[in-house]
Amino acid sequence: MHLVVGLGNPGKKYEKNRHNVGFMVVEHLARTHGMPDFREKFSGVWTKGDLSCGSTRFPVALLEPATFMNLSGDCVQPAAAFLKVEPKRIIVVHDELDLPWRDVKLKLGGGHAGHNGLRSLIDRLGVPDFVRVRVGVGRPPPGFKGDVADFVLQNFDAMESVELPEVVDRACAAVEAVVAKGAQAAMNALNVSAPRK
Repeated sequence: MHLVVGLGNPGKKYEKNRHNVGFMVVEHLARTHGMPDFREKFSGVWTKGDLSCGSTRFPVALLEPATFMNLSGDCVQPAAAFLKVEPKRIIVVHDELDLPWRDVKLKLGGGHAGHNGLRSLIDRLGVPDFVRVRVGVGRPPPGFKGDVADFVLQNFDAMESVELPEVVDRACAAVEAVVAKGAQAAMNALNVSAPRK
């Protein structure tokens, strides 16, 4: 089994923020693959079922921490222990400032690059060896008033909102590829930038 974790913050106030793109991807996977409704457990909400990739079905659990971003590991570590999923079979979907908007890239292991959700996961799991689906949100534009935390806690703007479904679809495809082919094969196939408009 794989454990697919979407990072974000719980509650209506945050649901359309750039920082919540991980939740958006996990919820889209659940809908697309006809999984049961999310239910509360592990200081978060989760569901489990199968990802259908071609004619093959792969068991997965989907998880959204309700601990707020900075304490994501407090949800993920107990879930992984309960489900007996080792870190290399955990797939974490998160926003990425260091990628341009619309890019989706895969990475296995590495540091947290200042992302507090990843920092918490590494601290609680004890290793960085999980797969990351990095969804590019870009850096704040010139003249942006505030810091990067203010930027990621804003909603996607009007243009981004139009393009967001396609980005979420590609992030879902990246998760499916990791589950079906393994992380390395998926990275080789998918680590390309989005076509620039």
